[in-house]
Amino acid sequence: MVGKKDILDLRFNQDQGCFTCCMESGLRIFNVEPLVEKAHFDQDVMGSIAHGEMLWRTNVLAIVGGGTHPRFAENTVLIYDDLSKKFVMEITFISPIKAVRLRRDKLIVALQTDIHVFSFPMPTRRLFSLKTRDNPKGLIEVATLATAQKQLMVFPGNKLGSVQLLDLGATEAGTSTTPTTLAAHQGALACIAVNGSGTMVATASIKGTLVRVWDSLRRNLLIELRRGADPATVYCITFSRDSEYLCVSSDKGTVHIFAIKDTHLNRRSTFSKMGFLGNYAESQWAMATFTVPPECACVCAFGRKSSVIAVCMDGTFHKYVFTPDGSCNREAFDVFLDVSDDDF
Repeated sequence: MVGKKDILDLRFNQDQGCFTCCMESGLRIFNVEPLVEKAHFDQDVMGSIAHGEMLWRTNVLAIVGGGTHPRFAENTVLIYDDLSKKFVMEITFISPIKAVRLRRDKLIVALQTDIHVFSFPMPTRRLFSLKTRDNPKGLIEVATLATAQKQLMVFPGNKLGSVQLLDLGATEAGTSTTPTTLAAHQGALACIAVNGSGTMVATASIKGTLVRVWDSLRRNLLIELRRGADPATVYCITFSRDSEYLCVSSDKGTVHIFAIKDTHLNRRSTFSKMGFLGNYAESQWAMATFTVPPECACVCAFGRKSSVIAVCMDGTFHKYVFTPDGSCNREAFDVFLDVSDDDF
């Protein structure tokens, strides 16, 4: 088995049915249900990879080099066509790339203090660039559904703890509309998410105790969800494809599943009637939870039939099925790094 230190990044694609595994030894792509390896690019082909992004279930991949054995510079994004088995595009920037996001019509690249938006795939031209506050984690997400009311892009605002919302569909080459700002948290942002249709945004701060869900159209707070009482590092926030549920993972080793449509399904504190506890007692707690290796970063997605999948940096794969009454049972466990293309 490949050591966990070999994994540099994990990310699900836009339909949550596949994930990329960026490694010191190259890039691997896995299908989720069933768990099988769909592509394997060794170090001699791609070098070590810091970031990878699939375009839905197409043959198009965006990659950024990194790690200890890079073949490509950390300030260059490359587009790989798995059908023709070759790189078809590369764009170089003046500083290291922190994140790449793909829509069917746009390529978005986040640097530490800049975001660049390009038309995609052809012709590829820079539509606009904008300055951001210091963003070392490359926090940026975009609504991906073609039917979305807005081509919403969300990223850290200039004020600490704030989030900026920008409709990419309302921009023209060389210009951009003024982003809308949400005062989401008092502390710095740790994680952000947007649902596929671009109607909701979820945020967590570096404190990691609360997750807030916002209406992106009316720009008001919809729900405040409590992950826990102790500070934690939030690794991932994900909306279900129907936007009825939200899952959150952190370094505490617990994945929390919240209901965001039927919020009465979420648990309430038994102290909710004791007024002196204030907002803490009024918080909505997870409808269901399950555990993964603690202090091991993982990313989550929603699978078929009310299930959540977590893939972790130690190479483990977890699938749990949940019910509205809060039960959560393990359906599958595997070591995805041990799954090879010989299995299909």
